[in-house]
Amino acid sequence: MSSCIFCQIVRGEAPATRVYEDDDFLAFLDIRPITRGHTLVIPKQHSTELEDLDRDAGARLFRLGHHLALAMRRSDLAADGANLALNDGTAAFQTVGHVHLHVVPRQHGDKLRFATGLVLRRSKDAEATAAAIRTGLRKFESEGS
Repeated sequence: MSSCIFCQIVRGEAPATRVYEDDDFLAFLDIRPITRGHTLVIPKQHSTELEDLDRDAGARLFRLGHHLALAMRRSDLAADGANLALNDGTAAFQTVGHVHLHVVPRQHGDKLRFATGLVLRRSKDAEATAAAIRTGLRKFESEGS
């Protein structure tokens, strides 16, 4: 879909700080992160809502989110956990009409910082953050998982 911002990112027509990419999926930093490392995982094939997404692609989307969440634990972000969230449809507060999974790294005791992040949502040093996550991915993959 030509007017979809995420499709434009996939085609390289809009900027994004890419964290992971394969033939079918792309993961990139949210431009308005709740926490440092907040990443969006999208299928490259446009699907507006879950209703439009192939079941196997949905399963692979969540596997990749799981993989990224574990990588964030092994990265310099030192995440203690993660929120994985998918808002399906405008009734569920989906703001971009392209299926996307939020992977939001969390740390023990970060409730106030998390709440502040929900309001302010400002990006800090995106390239260093993406590099840290990519390093975590390499560490995770080297474990043979």
